[in-house]
Amino acid sequence: MTTTPDAPAPSPVLRTAYQKAVAEYWNNEKDPVNLSLGDVDGLYHHHYGIGDYDPSVLEGPKETRDARIIEELHRLESAQADVLLDHLGPIRPGDRLLDAGCGRGGSSIMAHARFGCQVDGVSISQAQVDFANEQARKRGVDAKVRYHFRNMLDTGLPTGAFQGIWNNESTMYVDLHDLFAEHARQLAFGGRYVVITGCSNDVTGGRSKAVSRIDEHYTCNIHPRSAYFKAMAANGLVPMNVVDLTAATLPYWELRAQSSLATGVEEPFLTAYKEGSFHYLLIAADRI
Repeated sequence: MTTTPDAPAPSPVLRTAYQKAVAEYWNNEKDPVNLSLGDVDGLYHHHYGIGDYDPSVLEGPKETRDARIIEELHRLESAQADVLLDHLGPIRPGDRLLDAGCGRGGSSIMAHARFGCQVDGVSISQAQVDFANEQARKRGVDAKVRYHFRNMLDTGLPTGAFQGIWNNESTMYVDLHDLFAEHARQLAFGGRYVVITGCSNDVTGGRSKAVSRIDEHYTCNIHPRSAYFKAMAANGLVPMNVVDLTAATLPYWELRAQSSLATGVEEPFLTAYKEGSFHYLLIAADRI
């Protein structure tokens, strides 16, 4: 397949004080809960996990207990990425995918391994982009998996070039209408958009104390559930599947709270999920 070079990134990439603050946070972030899990097999994620954990990891020799927990947490976060990729629909080797808010790039590498297609990742963190490109180089997939220092609200990447786009826990940093307008521009007609995100529950009204603590911890702005569907409808994205992953993510948080990597945010997550003020949703939508 013959490709033309992508347009240069719009300048500047960081356009507001908030974007600069978010970029600074992730440029400086070296949280062991991300790095130690990625060290298990070289797939570095920036999202949470789903599925039941193996209770045997809490048993056995005390000196290896934490290593077992870390491996199990990583298995659960890779399982989450697999579920997201399952919802992209039929992807061919000649297609192109976009990982918006790619973090250190683990999901992009998994997508290329599954589909064999070109995958682009974008992040406003130069440190994340450099790290992810180095991982692709080490795996020998850097010709097909590339990461770019670009703003996902205005990437400069080609119109209609992507068969699939996803956000994995990155939408809480941006305006949803602006984001979905850019995704709709980049998606081919009939292309698929998938998001996994935490969102506040409109029914309970406003942000709970626990949700506010999550916002503060990550310097983010969690959106209410209804905001996703309103912004999708306004930008030609029609939901095909909506999956409530809230119950499926609870075991991850319960196990993480028992590890040496606990950061203190585990309790707000568990409280918010269990009280019903917070949901963990997957939404898959087609571009019309």
